[in-house]
Amino acid sequence: MTKFAVSLVAIVAAAAAGTGWLTSDRESTRQFATVPLSAAPNRIAVIGDSYTAGFENTGRGAANWTQRAWQGLAGRGVYVSADVAAEGGAGYGVRGNRDGLFGDLASRAVQPDDALVVFFGSRNDQDVEPGQLSRLMGDTLGLARRIAPGSRMLVVGPPWPTADVPGQVWRIRDLLSAEARAVGAEFIDPLAERWFVGLPDLIGPDGVHPTDAGHAYMADKFVSLIAGQLPKQT
Repeated sequence: MTKFAVSLVAIVAAAAAGTGWLTSDRESTRQFATVPLSAAPNRIAVIGDSYTAGFENTGRGAANWTQRAWQGLAGRGVYVSADVAAEGGAGYGVRGNRDGLFGDLASRAVQPDDALVVFFGSRNDQDVEPGQLSRLMGDTLGLARRIAPGSRMLVVGPPWPTADVPGQVWRIRDLLSAEARAVGAEFIDPLAERWFVGLPDLIGPDGVHPTDAGHAYMADKFVSLIAGQLPKQT
C-alpha cells in the first residue's frame, strides 16, 4: 500500500455522508480529502450561507470551494476531515431557507475535538437590529468556543462583489470583528481585502452568488487561511 493510500473506512464514511454535495438550502456533511495512513486528519467545522452551500447550478460537488480547499490543503501536507453546515439565506440573526441560524448550524457541526472552527458570512444579516445582531453573534461564537474550547477559530466576514458596499454590510463587519476578538478568534475582512471587486466573471448573473470560478477563487483564499491555522503533516 502506498504512502498516500486512502483508508477504506474514510471512503465508506464519506460515501455514506453524501460527501461533497451541498445544497443552496442546507446540508451538514462530513468531507474527506486524500490522507496518508500515517497522518491523522485535523477535524474542522465550517459554518456558512449560500457562499458555502452553493447556489442553483454553481458551487456543486467538486466545484464547491470547500472540496477544492481540502484538496489544496492536502497538496500542502495539511489534511482535514470537515463537518460543513451551510444554509442559503442564513446568517447570525436571519433564518435561512430551512429555518436555520448560524447558531443552529454551529450546534450540529462543531465537535469537542475540532482543531479549527470556521465561520463565513453573512451578508444576509443586513436588516437585523444592531444590538440584537451583536448579541446573536456573541452567542453563536461563544457556543462554538464552549463546545470546542481547545480549537482555533477563524471568523470571516461577508464579502461584497463590488466596491459600492452598503452601510449595513460595513456594520455587520464591524460588529462581527468585535465579537470575534471577544472570543479570541482571528477575524478576516473580505471587504477590506476587496474579495471579488473588479472580478465580475467570479459572480453569477444575479450579481450575488459566486460562479464555479468564484468558488475556485474562494478555495485559494481559504487554503491560505486554514493552512495558517493548522499544522503540516507528513
